Amino acid sequence: MHALHHLEPILQLILAIPFVFLIVIYKAAVMMSNRRYSRWPWYRTACWTIGNLFCLLAVAGPLAEAAHQDFRIHMIGHLLLGMAGPLLMVLSKPVSLLLRSIPIRNARRITAVLRKKFFHALMNPLLPALLNIGGLWVLYKTDLFVLMHHSMWLYAIIHAHIFLAGYFFTASIIYIDKTPYGYSFVYRAIILILALAGHQILAKSLYAYPPDGVPITQAEAGSMIMYYGGDAVDLVIIIIFCYQWYKAAKPRKHHQTNTLEAK
Repeated sequence: MHALHHLEPILQLILAIPFVFLIVIYKAAVMMSNRRYSRWPWYRTACWTIGNLFCLLAVAGPLAEAAHQDFRIHMIGHLLLGMAGPLLMVLSKPVSLLLRSIPIRNARRITAVLRKKFFHALMNPLLPALLNIGGLWVLYKTDLFVLMHHSMWLYAIIHAHIFLAGYFFTASIIYIDKTPYGYSFVYRAIILILALAGHQILAKSLYAYPPDGVPITQAEAGSMIMYYGGDAVDLVIIIIFCYQWYKAAKPRKHHQTNTLEAK
């Protein structure tokens, strides 16, 4: 796990630049949006900034350096990059902000692109769940975990995958941005339950059977961080999802009550 030590500055720079760029672009979009419409909510900007900072902590700086030698720190980075960061970024409604900040003609073009089959597949929660949870099983239950610490590009690709899979999984479960693809609450709930189970089973498995080269004490502590830290982020997703379901079902109940009273 020390093989990439001499490449760490370059590797961290490669992984950090996209998140710094996203922070700058988002704030520029807020400024443009505020000139044309009502002020963009400050808490959306805060969510985006903090979410990107969480991801930056996972890929650059002391935490990222320590993750090469300590499986416990690695798991903290996993939670920041693959769960907490993406959740906050989804809550910031980046697509809505983008469409508000550009001319209407360009916004229509982007909307047309988002309706393509590729994005349709990404917003089907089954695919992001397989890429997200399935990817973690492949990472920790094969030699991939060891190999990524010996290849700069493999390390970068895996971390990019963890972030993107986490983001699209979260966005496909809780609809914060408007989406042309609306999957039922029941379907999304089933996928969410299965994904949570897969993540927790993997954490328990790592407690007993750690990846090659990971000391048992670090594996036990790291798997507990994965298990309980994942629970904390998942609880936020569950609360938001249940609130959205309740809110969507509430008007229907009122309509049914009014119909019965009319009869």
